Amino acid sequence: MVIKHKLVKVLEQAVIQAQQEGVLAVTTLPEVIVERPQNPEHGDYASSLPLKLARTTDIAPLSIAEKVLEFLPPLPEVAKIVVVAPGFINFKLSFVWLTKQVAAILDAGDSYGNIDLGDGRPVQIEFVSVNPTGPLHVGHGRGAVLGSTLANVLGAANYAVEKEYYINDAGSQLDAFSRSLYVRYQQCLGVDAEMPGDGYLGNYMVDLAKEIIEKEGKRFLTIPGDAALRELGAIGVAEVMGMIRQVLELLGVEFDVWFSEQSLYKNGQYEKAMKLLRDGGYVAEKENATWFISSALGEDKDNVLIRSDGSPTYFASDVAYHFNKFLERQFDTVINIWGADHQGHVSRMIAVVNALGINPERLKVIICQLVTLRRGQEIVRVSKRSGDIITLREVIDEVGSDACRFVFLSRSADAQMDFDMELAKKQSADNPVYYVQYAHARIASILRLAKERGIDYARGDVSLLTTEPELTLIRRMILLPEMLELVASTLEPHHLPYYAQDLATVFHSFYKQCRVVSKNQELTWARLKLVKAAQIVLARTLRLMGMAAPESM
Repeated sequence: MVIKHKLVKVLEQAVIQAQQEGVLAVTTLPEVIVERPQNPEHGDYASSLPLKLARTTDIAPLSIAEKVLEFLPPLPEVAKIVVVAPGFINFKLSFVWLTKQVAAILDAGDSYGNIDLGDGRPVQIEFVSVNPTGPLHVGHGRGAVLGSTLANVLGAANYAVEKEYYINDAGSQLDAFSRSLYVRYQQCLGVDAEMPGDGYLGNYMVDLAKEIIEKEGKRFLTIPGDAALRELGAIGVAEVMGMIRQVLELLGVEFDVWFSEQSLYKNGQYEKAMKLLRDGGYVAEKENATWFISSALGEDKDNVLIRSDGSPTYFASDVAYHFNKFLERQFDTVINIWGADHQGHVSRMIAVVNALGINPERLKVIICQLVTLRRGQEIVRVSKRSGDIITLREVIDEVGSDACRFVFLSRSADAQMDFDMELAKKQSADNPVYYVQYAHARIASILRLAKERGIDYARGDVSLLTTEPELTLIRRMILLPEMLELVASTLEPHHLPYYAQDLATVFHSFYKQCRVVSKNQELTWARLKLVKAAQIVLARTLRLMGMAAPESM
């Protein structure tokens, strides 16, 4: 059990016992929260429960705290419990218990930090899902890293996680892509053709047309236009999806399922979902179109499902897709990670999930805000290579996958962020990516030195770890399970890079103050055990973020 939860439990039991024995006249027990104080002098954990209880009684918070204290049992994890004005109960962890956690970390190894929050429940995370009409840019990279990191954390929290990429291979955008590619194909072969008004104008379309010409030659000039459009479009989508997969692999992002939008129509999910909405009274015909009556579920306006020409909207596909996710594949929770341009789509999706008879709380939508690329103070707007959009591939090639992942994770998804590519490449403490990975490399070098000298520290006595730098390091290490719980509960993985930096800082401080390999054999053994445990925790944190834990730098 995470120590914080144990403290919550004993506080609840203490208040209940005080009530039963007539010491506290409290009618309701508020939510008991135990937090880590910002000031270490206030202890390792603290609760403001007496202040909450005082709101419903005539008793002063300090008196309540003293009464609760009387009913708290002795805890092996806690050395001291102190009541502090205006009504806090502070807990100081036992040195003996802290040092025992080193052995617990060593025993757990790479599974250290795992928690059973999910109880094996199936969760789907759908992310990236970029239309297969062009290359990925840095905004897509942010969503990709967020999704893959969340999947890692939820897996460690015992959820059955499935990562999915939704391929938008149907609809008007794909039509525009196919027409644009056909025009570029013709132009590259000397045919006078004009780009459509809704065409894709990026230079990558010319490159794509040239690649197809190299493989297929001029044959699409000799077949009917409609057939050429369909076949060229299919080839173009396959080529773009291949590029997308390749770039995502470079970023360390993998998917369990690549789901085709077209399959929703081929396999009947679209018709089933529409029927369910009609049967529920949520569909109406008006203005020569078919509408979802979302106003009946609190939305400001209704939304078109089927256009007047009979073609389904992007929204209709999403209705069928979520019908498939929840009612056919039976995911307990669905997490969608969308770009900032999808903000307005959230409320109507919540409404339609409700209309399908699904508890809307089972749908979680995370909106990733925009990323601004910089080189120091200069905003980077155009690719040096192509004079066009800056692709995610270019950024990965320049700064590396690990730097990309750390930077993308370093801000809350709902906050816009600056990505300084010059800083991301620096090999100095100014660069948080380098700083954290260097801490792991330093640990690895210490352990290599011990191995070279033939030091067997298996007999190390961790009770010898009594100095403040040693204990402070242990205190940070044991926070990993809490960190996983926080990220899994809030779906906010930006807490991980902050924890990694904090852990690295504390380790670097320990290293400067405590000589690990010394003439004192027993202390050397004990500190090597501590260092090995620190390596386990830091490596686990890095790998949860999808980053490497380097042995040297």
